[in-house]
Amino acid sequence: MAAIQLRIGTRKSVMALAQTGEIARCLTAAVPGLDVEIVKFETSGDSDQVGKLLPHGGKGGAFVAEIRKAVISGGLQAAMHSLKDMPGNEDTPGLVIGATLSRDPPGDVLVLRPGVSVDDLRASRGRGFKLGTNAVRRAAYARRLFPDIEVIHYRGAADTRVRKLDGLQMQRLPDGGAVGPADALIMARSGLERIGLAGRIAYEFSISEMLPAVGQGIVAVECAAQDWQTRRILSSIDDPAAHASADAEREVLWVLNGHCNSPIAGFSTIDGARMTLTASVLDETGGLFIEATRAGPADRPRELGRAVGLELLARGAADIIERSRPQ
Repeated sequence: MAAIQLRIGTRKSVMALAQTGEIARCLTAAVPGLDVEIVKFETSGDSDQVGKLLPHGGKGGAFVAEIRKAVISGGLQAAMHSLKDMPGNEDTPGLVIGATLSRDPPGDVLVLRPGVSVDDLRASRGRGFKLGTNAVRRAAYARRLFPDIEVIHYRGAADTRVRKLDGLQMQRLPDGGAVGPADALIMARSGLERIGLAGRIAYEFSISEMLPAVGQGIVAVECAAQDWQTRRILSSIDDPAAHASADAEREVLWVLNGHCNSPIAGFSTIDGARMTLTASVLDETGGLFIEATRAGPADRPRELGRAVGLELLARGAADIIERSRPQ
């Protein structure tokens, strides 16, 4: 019997390759005779390590669009994405999420350059400290936690960012200038664990301190909606709880019609037959903050996400999002 071929596209970063390697191992263990080929892409967001993501179309344009096109054209059967990089406020006709792996730890953590301690940061409320991040959500929460901190534009794959932090390197800017060096970074715990840098975690933010990005910690595999063979294959590794959380959290993004410059967060948990979902909208300064929490049946995640999104809109989220929209 001939082996079944499955070509999966992914970014060529260390983290993306680690995620895709796990998908390949899970698939080959679940489907006898399956031959998985990993196809590496250098997306526009990977090749441009200086500019902001907005000119590339946000995270979706920078890290997702090129691989999606290969699936739509038939060059790939599937594409691996970090769910938090997938735009939730726009439809992608012809594509579906065929599988999600079980959720990795979803929280954000603090990584410090050698010689700096968390106590130093707390005592100063961030005064004199430079925090490197490209995520407007992390920047907004950081400003709430450390009112005097200076947030600087900081790009690169996870391992690259840590190397720049340790080497006291300046971050080049699109206009030719530079900022830095950074004293601290806020990063995803799951990403650091995947690339073997969990030992650099100096502090883990609680969910109440810093609500994760929608889908953070979830690895998604996308495929063509009408490719039933691939959908059957991918269903063999799908984690129902992670998939339900993905549906609930992404529904919030859909309702809010957020964009890549919107500090929007969302996180859900499942306890038996019940799901609890919390989502928030902040302005970039962290000064304006709206949060909503609701619970509902775990088997109706989109309805719960819609209810939370509508509550945020009723409490003024649309105005905050609109003010953050690029002019």
